[in-house]
Amino acid sequence: MAEKGIVSTGGIEMEYFKFGSGNRIFTIIPGLSIKSVIGVKEAVEEGFGFMKEDFTFYVFDRKKDIPQGYTVYDMADDTAAVMKELGLRDTYMFGASQGGMIAMAIAVRYPELVKKLALGSTSAHVKPEQSQVIEKWIELAGAGKKEELYQEFGRQIYPPAVYEQFRDYFSQEAKTVTDKDLERFIICAKAAKDYDLSSKLDMIDCPTLALGAFEDSVLDSDATMEIAEKLDHRPDFALYMYTGYGHAAFDTAPDYRQRVYDFFMKEAKDPGQ
Repeated sequence: MAEKGIVSTGGIEMEYFKFGSGNRIFTIIPGLSIKSVIGVKEAVEEGFGFMKEDFTFYVFDRKKDIPQGYTVYDMADDTAAVMKELGLRDTYMFGASQGGMIAMAIAVRYPELVKKLALGSTSAHVKPEQSQVIEKWIELAGAGKKEELYQEFGRQIYPPAVYEQFRDYFSQEAKTVTDKDLERFIICAKAAKDYDLSSKLDMIDCPTLALGAFEDSVLDSDATMEIAEKLDHRPDFALYMYTGYGHAAFDTAPDYRQRVYDFFMKEAKDPGQ
């Protein structure tokens, strides 16, 4: 069962949860969310449950009390500081959406923390035309329209059939959103708009897997393809694009976690490993 924890170091206070018993460390940096990922720890553990004997998982929230102007690079620095405090290094890191942006920054700035990297539906450079959906979310959150925000969030990240299936759930969840949740969401959402790591992608020196979706209505499939263009000359880079699963393919594609698992475990099957 997932174990919740909190780390305090250097003025940073961050929640995380942990599960699994494997000798490899699997770190997860979740994407932008309206409410904390800590609240869905059981669902995350269930989704990655088949890997629990091979990995010990650490899933990190954003830090508490985030300030105005907080950037993706700040998120990366703070997550790295917490990882170091926990004694984690050479981890198998998976970042989804904004979590992928953070993961890339960690891989560039703190290469000792990342042994292998998997990136899901993310971007190394959020261009103005790729931030329109995020702008809409910020507008709804700023107006305090919790129900509309939750519905629009679900509508954009999931395929239509999945969204319709969970429409009532989104309505119920919206009722639990606090004003503080909205303030935090706005700060984190704004951080994604000016993010640009594209000129430093070649500084990522670990094996990297990029997974995207052609129907990504949040960041656009071009965002994943830009990462691939910068890294596909390397023999340790792999790309897979989904059709029909939307931005949140990391939640909806049935084989998604198996692909990540296979990529992370590949070295165990290589000669001499």
